[in-house]
Amino acid sequence: MLNFALIGCGRISRKHIGVLRELKNARLCAVCDLIEEKARKAAEPLGIPYYTDFREMLSKNEVDVINILTPSGLHCRNLLDVIEYGCHIVVEKPMALTLDQADSMIAACDRAGVKLFVVKQNRYNLAVQQLKKALDEGRFGKLVLGTVRVRWCRDQAYYDLDDWRGTWAMDGGVLTNQASHHIDLLEWCMGPVESVFAKAETRLVNVEVEDTGVAVLRFANGALGVIEATTATRPRDLEGSISILGEGGSVEIGGFAVNEIRT
Repeated sequence: MLNFALIGCGRISRKHIGVLRELKNARLCAVCDLIEEKARKAAEPLGIPYYTDFREMLSKNEVDVINILTPSGLHCRNLLDVIEYGCHIVVEKPMALTLDQADSMIAACDRAGVKLFVVKQNRYNLAVQQLKKALDEGRFGKLVLGTVRVRWCRDQAYYDLDDWRGTWAMDGGVLTNQASHHIDLLEWCMGPVESVFAKAETRLVNVEVEDTGVAVLRFANGALGVIEATTATRPRDLEGSISILGEGGSVEIGGFAVNEIRT
């Protein structure tokens, strides 16, 4: 049995709590948030302790795994703060907002001898698993083009939910935040990226970061790639998809959450 503790009790914490309750070999033992009311609301229905100081939480509970669910800009600082406790780390996407932050997180976990897991759950969608299996078996032959499309709706009310949303320091734009899952899938399927050309704009909301971005990629294997990502779709979410074209065939996985396969 692994004991889990949460740092951050915002909206995404409900997903983690739900999954942990379903796992037979996992137990959520404590939660922590700087805002006491958020921590209390997460903990009381489960009958577990809650804290506003992670140090107190980790000193009073036997914890094997820490889930870091704070705003994206805090992920690196939070991980470096808790690494001394020797717990394995689960961190929400995006892992970090800069490459330097990501590198320091990996290095810290390597030094401490603990595992670092970044939440990329779409890799486990059945349709995506079947696509990756076909790619690994060479059924596509020479790869030609990989494309991801994120056409979602996030209006001003969404960004106004919290002060950190839509900021460079704490959130990042559509490419870092909403499209991070899809960019991960594209590289996972197509291989290492050799070059990138990109453009981004803020079109429909009043925020620091981009709400729309496009990129053209060249992969090390010679195939090309396209990223199209926007939270300026109106009036509602349209799709989150990936398509892979190769000499042996083509596949598109669409739907809202990359879970509906078309060949």
